[in-house]
Parts: sequence; structure tokens; C-alpha cells
Amino acid sequence: MAFLSSLDISASGMTAQRLRLDVAAQNIANIETTRTEDGGTYRRKVVRFQAEEESFSSVLRRTRNAGRSGERNGGVIVTEIAEDETDLKMVYNPEHPDADANGYVAMPNVDLIKETTDSMAATHSYNANITAFNAIKLMAQRALEIGQ
Repeated sequence: MAFLSSLDISASGMTAQRLRLDVAAQNIANIETTRTEDGGTYRRKVVRFQAEEESFSSVLRRTRNAGRSGERNGGVIVTEIAEDETDLKMVYNPEHPDADANGYVAMPNVDLIKETTDSMAATHSYNANITAFNAIKLMAQRALEIGQ
């Protein structure tokens, strides 16, 4: 049942989207953080994905071994969680303890609408991977029923 390796692809997508949702939640939680452990203003975090690609020879090798190799065969991997380098928002608030000499405070470059949209997209992608996972599982169950 080599098609069961497709479960790994859906599982990698669910894992990646869960991380994307966690990062969006972290961004929202720090929407007003002007001091981090590093001493600067919080910067929005962005998750970068990459397709886990296969070479043609690895596909042939896996087909020949009928899934016994234990190799992953596609999916998605997280390459990095990077800081968004867009400009920080400068807000005039001379009373704030982090205000500069002109009374401006550097606020995080987090946009609530962008984070909400990103969270919704991650949730939809996660649900799509669950649907694919369940479809593969149902096919495996039906295949087992045929063999009885």
C-alpha cells in the first residue's frame, strides 16, 4: 500500500500550517510590545515554506522498493521563521517610557488585519489537509475490506 505514504504529505502540511497559526498568534500577542529580550521593538515573524521535492531517480527507487525505504516522498517543510523587515510604526506618545527625544515610539510592524487573514488562511489549509488525510484513510479501509 504505497499510497499510504500520502498520509505523510498531509501530515507535513498540517504541521506546517499549525506552526503558521502559532506564529500569527505570537504576532498578535506582541502587537504592542516595544521591548523584547533583545532590547528592541518586536518585529513581525513570517514563516517560510518550501516544497519537499523529490528527484526522478528517488521516485523510481521508492517505486521499486514498494515503500520499504522509509523515505519521505514530498510534502512541505518549514525553511525558517524570519523577521519581517518592513518599517516599524512610529507613534507620537511623549509620555511612553520608550519614546525618543522627539516623543515618538517605535511600535511593532504587526497589522491585526494581516495576521487575522493569515490565521484564516492557515486554518483553511489545515482543514484541507485533514480532508485529504481522511480521504486516504478511507481508501485504505475500503481496500482492506475488499481483501476480506
